[in-house]
Amino acid sequence: MDYEMVVNIFSGNRILWTFLPLLCCLLCAAGDETVTLQEVEGTTITLHTGITGIQSDAQIQWFYGPEKAEEIILIRQVFKGETVTEISERFKERLQLDRISGALTIRNISRNHSGVYLLQVLTGRISSRTFSVRVYAPVSTPVIIKRESQSVVSTEPCSPLCTVENGEDVTLSWYRENERISITNNTDFSVPLNLPLQIQHHDNNTNTYICVSANPVSNKSSSLNITQLCDHHSGQTDRSRSLLPVLISAGGFVLLIICVTLWIWLKKKKQQVSEKPEVTYADVNVTAHSAERVKEEEKPGITQVEAETDPVVYADVRR
Repeated sequence: MDYEMVVNIFSGNRILWTFLPLLCCLLCAAGDETVTLQEVEGTTITLHTGITGIQSDAQIQWFYGPEKAEEIILIRQVFKGETVTEISERFKERLQLDRISGALTIRNISRNHSGVYLLQVLTGRISSRTFSVRVYAPVSTPVIIKRESQSVVSTEPCSPLCTVENGEDVTLSWYRENERISITNNTDFSVPLNLPLQIQHHDNNTNTYICVSANPVSNKSSSLNITQLCDHHSGQTDRSRSLLPVLISAGGFVLLIICVTLWIWLKKKKQQVSEKPEVTYADVNVTAHSAERVKEEEKPGITQVEAETDPVVYADVRR
């Protein structure tokens, strides 16, 4: 074996030993249990590794990919006695590394960051962790509307419609009290989710109905106002509104009759009050006649006194 052959073999072995740890890491990662995380868009998420006490001179690498962790997004290593951390432009200003555990924190995570994350720690031994992250947008609040095609006949069941903006893994459900009675979803995100509800007459005002939109990380709900949306109640309300002018007219007519009756009664009362002084005047006349009669009866007595005094006067004259 010549010298050149020995050098080639040695070089080949050196290359093999250089890539062997990485190959082992990939094999170990393939056998690791994957941790699944689901988060809301715009929040902060931390990928906890479960590792404690990583050596200060250990090399830490984080890989990412939508399907497979192939792109290096962070690498921390000691180079010439200094710790150097490099972050890819895609995750710039978003990543924070815990040097003790290797945990990775992602700030303001978006749906574009969903995928597979792989941690590799290279020291005297090889450690790795795999994470599957799903990021969802917050679900919208459902809206309950009256179906335009409904009949206004009171015998028809009430059938309001619940609708919500569609999205990834979004479902729409109707609940009666705490029991789910219907559910729907649609993989076509370009159209909204719609779910009708039929309410029979015996259910009116006896149960609470709630429409709930949900995805794995959030949910929103809206309560049904039966008296505003259900047909038979709406029909009653419409009829009440149509009868309102008639009721007002009837009330006005009744009020007019009451006013006329009251006016007639007051007029009669006034006439009775105006006739009362004449009766009093007649009484006064009678009283006046009685006084004259009394004076006439008293007058002879006074004449008799004068008669008794006159003779004396007459006697004086005779003398």
